[in-house]
Amino acid sequence: MTQFSFTSSSSNFTLFYHSQNHNPSKFHVSVPFRTSQPLPSHPILPPLCSREPSSSSPLLEENPETSQSSSKFDPQYRRYNDEVADEISTTKQSLEDLLVVRRPVKEPSVENGAEKGEAVSNFEDSQERNDLPEEQPSSSSFPLDAGLRKFAKKVPIFEPSRLESDSGEMPLKVNLDLALYRAKILARNFQYADAEKILQQCIDVWPEDGRSYVSLGKILSKQSKLNEARTIYEKGCQATQGENPYIWQCWAILENRMGNLRRARELFDAATVADKKHIAAWHGWAVLELKQGNIKKARNLLGKGLKFCGGNEYVYQTLALLEAKAKRYERARYLFKQATRCNRKSCASWLAWAQLEAQLENNRAARKLFEKAVQASPKNRFAWHVWGVFEANLGNIDQGRKLLTIGHMVNPRDPVLLQSLALIEYKNSSANLARVLFRRASQLDPRHQPVWIAWGWMEWKEGNISTARELYQKALSINSTTESAARCLQAWGVLEQRAGNLSAARRLFRSSLNINSQSYVTWMTWANLEEDQGNSVRAEEIRNLYFQQRTEVVDDESWIMGFLDVIDPAIDSIKRLLNLDQNSFYKVRESTSNTIPGDDAEGKTEESAAPSSANINDNNIDTGSGFDLDDFIRVMLSLDPSKLEVQLATSLKDPPNTLRTTSGVWRPSRKITRTSTEL
Repeated sequence: MTQFSFTSSSSNFTLFYHSQNHNPSKFHVSVPFRTSQPLPSHPILPPLCSREPSSSSPLLEENPETSQSSSKFDPQYRRYNDEVADEISTTKQSLEDLLVVRRPVKEPSVENGAEKGEAVSNFEDSQERNDLPEEQPSSSSFPLDAGLRKFAKKVPIFEPSRLESDSGEMPLKVNLDLALYRAKILARNFQYADAEKILQQCIDVWPEDGRSYVSLGKILSKQSKLNEARTIYEKGCQATQGENPYIWQCWAILENRMGNLRRARELFDAATVADKKHIAAWHGWAVLELKQGNIKKARNLLGKGLKFCGGNEYVYQTLALLEAKAKRYERARYLFKQATRCNRKSCASWLAWAQLEAQLENNRAARKLFEKAVQASPKNRFAWHVWGVFEANLGNIDQGRKLLTIGHMVNPRDPVLLQSLALIEYKNSSANLARVLFRRASQLDPRHQPVWIAWGWMEWKEGNISTARELYQKALSINSTTESAARCLQAWGVLEQRAGNLSAARRLFRSSLNINSQSYVTWMTWANLEEDQGNSVRAEEIRNLYFQQRTEVVDDESWIMGFLDVIDPAIDSIKRLLNLDQNSFYKVRESTSNTIPGDDAEGKTEESAAPSSANINDNNIDTGSGFDLDDFIRVMLSLDPSKLEVQLATSLKDPPNTLRTTSGVWRPSRKITRTSTEL
């Protein structure tokens, strides 16, 4: 029951709401106004203490009898209540000025705690009964309550919506997905600054999401900002509390790239601890150990990957390449079959298997596997390129030229396809057409070293020694520490040897071996140079030094690339044109060095591609597999098989920059589209 106190002295009216539980919905209001008549002799509410300005306001004891009598109103009391309500409406402005709302900051005092607790309990009971019918009004039905309740609603402390708006609203998660996609598109179009800005905003708003750190780190790595990328990965691991395996893995790959092998191993280990089912961490760590010659450790890591993650195409493929290196070919075929069963759309698995069969000269089986590779990924540039080089090396020049042309039409920004096509044209057609193709390839990617090396080799064969030197120098100016640079130095050394500059040739051979000490061709070429000069003792020392080097590096597995590093497959065609296949070991090593990654598309079963003894030394293009190449490119790629040469000539005349599309995906020009629709 609520207690009120009225004093008629000085025509003042005082109302107290007392709260014991610090509920802000209870008020302490003092409202001065003048009444139109004196207060009646019989009070309408239980008498409470009056409040004077210089004294406190202790709560007096409640009279039970008067409390019961206040539950009913006679006409005099009703008339008085109506007049009080009129006074309240006339003094609304003064109420707004003098209204005070506060939270109780402490519990009632100990002296009168029991009395106040009883009063608060009575008040709460009256609040619960405020919806009773008018025949049984409670003390809370007093008109003053309704007025105060209206004013209380205007106080901000009773409006939770305002408090929520002050704290800020978190953007929806879909905004992060859209921002990451836009950053990916900008990075694909080489607009790295805009992509970095978007990703940094994503990190600021969603610091706990690891995708922003991974994307930003990769963009910085592409720009060779390795230290900045390392900082981003470190911040990402801290923000995600070390529970995101993708950040650990990307950081490990970065450290491996920078040569910090010990640190890379620690980060790969952290990735597997964060998520033991993260297959990319197991595979990446295994590839690192393979490059260091730790075959047993790599097999152990790949086995753990299969144990925790189940069947995986990447793990099966790497294990298959290990078996192929050990010349356990049946076991390798079994593992390749498992890889294609894990993912029938995997173009890379079909290509790796096809290269194994091509190495073993099972040409019919290899051709069937190449067909499955292009069916799995019709626009995959590696599939068309490796198949085209395979056919050209078998003497099927027209078929090889056709396959490379198809690959160029669906991948107009790839310089490797034009490079191999130029080598085929030089060997079987004319040097002028080859120069046009080389020039276009160098315009598409000026930093692609194999293009400059192959072009320099062609000019050397044509007798343009000074031009060849300039092209070799151009290739080395791009990067002098890569495998391509080692091959460039070796080829340049052969040029100087044929030109009679023996001291320059020796220096070039030595520089090449400083980059790649495992190159059989470079060692044997240098030994032959010394032997031709009559230094047979020196030649024998060079050969012994090579074999000593080979025995020091046990089971060198640098040819196993997995899906992380790819050696340019055009090197095979260069080696054959240079007649560098002087050793069976080198041939096996180089021919198995290409584990080609590819896109995904629909594929078929692999049982029909299993090799047999009847497939050996069969170069017939028509394998009877039912695969129609012309119909395939007409339906899947919208290309006219009879006009491939015309389309190639047209693409060579167009400026290379116009071939780049916004999304990075090739789309045929209007002229080609009209030709395809006519069919």
